[in-house]
Amino acid sequence: MNSTPPAGPASFDDDDYPAFTMGRAAEMLGTTPGFLRSLDEAKLITPQRSEGGHRRYSRYQLRLAARARELVDQGTALEAACRIIILEDQLAEALRINEERDKQT
Repeated sequence: MNSTPPAGPASFDDDDYPAFTMGRAAEMLGTTPGFLRSLDEAKLITPQRSEGGHRRYSRYQLRLAARARELVDQGTALEAACRIIILEDQLAEALRINEERDKQT
């Protein structure tokens, strides 16, 4: 079981710090906790767990969830939306790596 690391000043700027509870995340996204659970089941996001076993989401995960909601709201099936987001994320990472490589040459 993943436990949430203690919060400190650096945690507030960390995009991967699991700062948001499921309820707060759902509220911020304007969706239901069930939608967030479905993203976990589809393996798009895997939230960390608090010591009590509650799901905790990072800002990065909330951005992915917001993109999934956008695609689903446009009529894309959840599984297809998750695949699109994974591919978009992989492309962004590849472009970032290429840009870094190009700066070194």
